[in-house]
Amino acid sequence: MKIDIKINEVNDKFNQEISIVNSIEDLEKIKNKYLSRKGLVASLFSELANLDSAERPKFGNILNDLKLKITNVISAKVSTITSSEKQNNNSLDVTLPGKITNTGCVHPLTKVISQIESIFTKIGFSIAYGPEVDSDFFNFEALNIPKHHPARDMQDTFYLNDGHVLRTHTSNSQIHFMLNNKPPIRIIAPGRVYRNEDVSVRSYCLFHQIEGLYVDENVTFSDLKSVLNYFARELFGNDVKTRFRPSYFPFTEPSAEMDVYWGLESESDKRITKGTGWLEILGCGMVDPKVFNNVDYDASKLTGYAFGVGIERIAMLLYGIEDIREFYKGDIRFTGQFK
Repeated sequence: MKIDIKINEVNDKFNQEISIVNSIEDLEKIKNKYLSRKGLVASLFSELANLDSAERPKFGNILNDLKLKITNVISAKVSTITSSEKQNNNSLDVTLPGKITNTGCVHPLTKVISQIESIFTKIGFSIAYGPEVDSDFFNFEALNIPKHHPARDMQDTFYLNDGHVLRTHTSNSQIHFMLNNKPPIRIIAPGRVYRNEDVSVRSYCLFHQIEGLYVDENVTFSDLKSVLNYFARELFGNDVKTRFRPSYFPFTEPSAEMDVYWGLESESDKRITKGTGWLEILGCGMVDPKVFNNVDYDASKLTGYAFGVGIERIAMLLYGIEDIREFYKGDIRFTGQFK
């Protein structure tokens, strides 16, 4: 078929189809059909290569005119339809009540994690992540918790059929990072952890932690205390009171727990702090040399500190939430309060 016949057919077909179009959606389909890279006009341009060199300028100009015509007709049709839609909209009763739309919001746990990440990244900490399903070595043995160690009784673990576990703390991220990086190291490791605990007002089978790790030469417990006191002031305000109590963790020695003074001004304060006014918010300590040996670090030259923060505990304090289960119900009436 000659190209002039094809051009006339495309032109006639366009005139027929554009005459019955009455919506922007249909116009978009017409535009794609005729003017897209694989549209009918483009296919006609590709046939110019088959013409004699003397005929190409003539039919090239005809095709350019056709393309321009189609473009202008579609643009005019857009203006006509848009104007008509505006006139129809003006007939609406604007005194009718509007539709209420619910917008999403950031989950309170996500907000707290982001806030804590911001606090530590300001002073040079990087963020590292580790797997939630891990081997016994990374979750226990490399952290100085060998098989049959009494500390395993402190963490009711979910074991999988292949011998792996759902991690009981984000400390496994520290082992992964140390095996792949050389000191100095200064990281925080946020994430979900799992323990086979009874679900209650204060405990759940999964929760969130942020672990911190700093390894270098001449790192001291004083460095640890100053960083954690800075963290408490940034999170709870400059007037916060803190204290450190001796504790035990198999991967740190010496170990401590850090408390903040929550107060005894109300019955809720007394219930939350068990009548002491103090509330434990994290565990910490100096990295045990055995952990360094497990990742091939020279324990005679390096020291370091580590700490672990429970995100749910912090969120419950900051927002006055007394039931940990509220975080996991997926109730938008609850999460909607944190917009």
